Parts: sequence; structure tokens; C-alpha cells
Amino acid sequence: MKLLEGDTALVTGAGNGIGKGMADALEAEGARVMRADVEFDLTKKENAQRLAEEAIRRLGKVSLFVHCASPRRQESQTVLGATFEQWREMLSVNLDAAFVICQALSKHMIENRIKGRILLVTSLHAESPRNLAHYSAAKAGETMLMKELAKALGPHGIRVNAIAPGAIPGGGFFAPPAMVEKIPMRRFGTPADVAAMAVAILSERFGAYVTGSTVVVDGGIGLHNWIEPAR
Repeated sequence: MKLLEGDTALVTGAGNGIGKGMADALEAEGARVMRADVEFDLTKKENAQRLAEEAIRRLGKVSLFVHCASPRRQESQTVLGATFEQWREMLSVNLDAAFVICQALSKHMIENRIKGRILLVTSLHAESPRNLAHYSAAKAGETMLMKELAKALGPHGIRVNAIAPGAIPGGGFFAPPAMVEKIPMRRFGTPADVAAMAVAILSERFGAYVTGSTVVVDGGIGLHNWIEPAR
């Protein structure tokens, strides 16, 4: 039997990169998947609410939610350089939409006694500043939202976790070739690397007792001291 046989999933940001990899992997393991991407503008609360409602309507029930959507980020966008519009867009899609959709789907799961699972795609940026102020703040907020959800929903049998990818070229991220030398495993990651771990976390076979956790899939790049030593 496949790991997610009988599950129904909503995946945001599923048009390319990590989000597409997640959706493909969930389908390969037996889940029915609604892929959401550009047709839903998640900078607006009403669209996030409509997406949750549409997923329930199309799938009949939703047992899995994976939030991968995020605006394309600009490299080295410090707190001094980011505009308020960029700040609001980044937080709206990453954090506000996650809150609205998670709240709506959590109520749906509780009312229908669904042992659901929620996975938020966060980042190493959630733990340390890396010259992307709006992105780091959004991902740090998502991490705490995940923990609050896990605490509130655990008694209902609903698990909530996060996954923090490392350097995964594609989607909205361009990896300079020299960056590979900073990665202990000496290669960039792929969407499939992240998706394989996501399936394990979401499955009851491997992840049944995992909630409130961030699982890092980064080839060890998080071990690297981001501040270069003086030469």
C-alpha cells in the first residue's frame, strides 16, 4: 500500500520548484492532490479563504495541507533596502495565507474527525539573518505559527510540522555555482530531496509521532558559518 493512499491534499506554490516536487511526490504515494499556484492571489485574505473552501469542494475532504507558496525573493534585500510593499507581499503570502488556510482547514478536519496533517515550508532564514529581512521575518513567523498549530491541534489528532530546505535551485532561488563549496555534501539539493522527506513526515507509517517540529533538508549547509571570517 502506498504511504498516502486515501489522503486528499492541497498544495500551494505547486507550479514549479519545491511545490511541484511536493505535489508530484504526494500523488506518487497515492494522494489525490489539488495544485494551487498563480490562479489564487494569496496576497489577499479573501482569496486564501476561497482556496481553502475550493479545496474542500473539489476534494470532498482535505486531510493534507502543504504550504509552499512564496513570492520570488530578491537576493541581498536588507531591512534598509526592502520596500513596505515588498514586506507586505512576502508576509501576506507566506504567513497571512498560511494562517487563513490552516485555520479554515483545521476547523474542517476537526468537524469531520479527520486525522489531518499540515506541513509548512519554511527556511534556514527563520533561524538566522541572511540579508533578506522580509523573507526571514516571514519564515520565522511561519515557524511559530506551526508550533502554535501543533499545540492546539494535537488533541484532535492533527499533526503540524515544518520543513526547511537548504540550497535548492529552481523556482524563486538562483544558486551561484560557488555556493556548492559551502555545502558539506558538495551538491545542491533537488525538489525530490525535499519531497521525499515531506512524504515521510506526512505519512502515518513514518511520521505518526512527529508534530511541532522543523525538519531540515539542507545537505549540511546550515552548519556553515554564514559570516565569512576576516582574511
